[in-house]
Amino acid sequence: MKTLIHGTEFDFMSWQRLALIVSGSLLVIALLAILIRGLNFGIDFTGGYTIEVGYQEAPDLGLVRQTLADTGVQDSQVQTFGTSTDVLIRLAPQEGVSDAQVSDQVLAALQGASDTPVEMRRVEFVGPQVGEELRETGGLAVLIALAGIVIYIWFRFEKKFSVGSVAALVHDVVITVGFFALFGIEFDLTVLAALLAVIGYSLNDTIVVFDRIRENFRTMRRGTPAEIMNASINQTLTRTVITSGTTLLVVLCLFFLGGQIIHGFALALLIGIVIGTYSSIFVASLLVLILGLTREDLMPVEKEGADLDAMP
Repeated sequence: MKTLIHGTEFDFMSWQRLALIVSGSLLVIALLAILIRGLNFGIDFTGGYTIEVGYQEAPDLGLVRQTLADTGVQDSQVQTFGTSTDVLIRLAPQEGVSDAQVSDQVLAALQGASDTPVEMRRVEFVGPQVGEELRETGGLAVLIALAGIVIYIWFRFEKKFSVGSVAALVHDVVITVGFFALFGIEFDLTVLAALLAVIGYSLNDTIVVFDRIRENFRTMRRGTPAEIMNASINQTLTRTVITSGTTLLVVLCLFFLGGQIIHGFALALLIGIVIGTYSSIFVASLLVLILGLTREDLMPVEKEGADLDAMP
């Protein structure tokens, strides 16, 4: 497997202009989608009811939605949960109505439209204030993660690497969130968890590339910075392809076979892994090159008096 891709000499750095155009276009589209369309926050962030019911036979979800609408329950989200006979219903907050009244109303409506018994499995309620707090703390978690990464990269490598890695991570997060905003896909806590996972995944790939760049800058005596960075990326290409490929296989299985309940989670990972793999090469590395990384930036600093200590 180590020789799956070997001896490649792709000139990644020559694609600088194309990469800037692609990334810039994606970022503009994502930002416009977030600002104009906004995110379709799930009940985790907006508050509301989550009701799980069980049927003896697979129900018609369209009929379930219509039944709830005829009962006066508007803007309901209905999806299968686990199996085709388990249904998850999400409802907006109902003013002046208790949890028991909401669950009884829903169960009575569904039972009246079904020829077989309908079983109430669970009812959960998230208040609007709790949802708003979750939204704020979730955004704060992403910012804290990015800040911690800046500090880590700054101390481990060099400040130009820090700028490149954070730019790549912001690039990945904004494009992934923009995709959800553009297509109106529900954004809930599972998607937020996927975003944090994408940050870690993308950073790991970027660190591997940066580590090889630093090593080659110190050992390769000839070559321009662009040539050294091209060699470094080509040397880590096998690891990148194997890691991204195997991870994508698992995520694709989750996306197609995991059920509706983790569909958003798997979709966010799917987009994030693809964009993260791209950004570790065409955003992080290119930005470091644009910032003017030189051999002197990565050479170890000699301590004062080291020569005198070495003398007999």
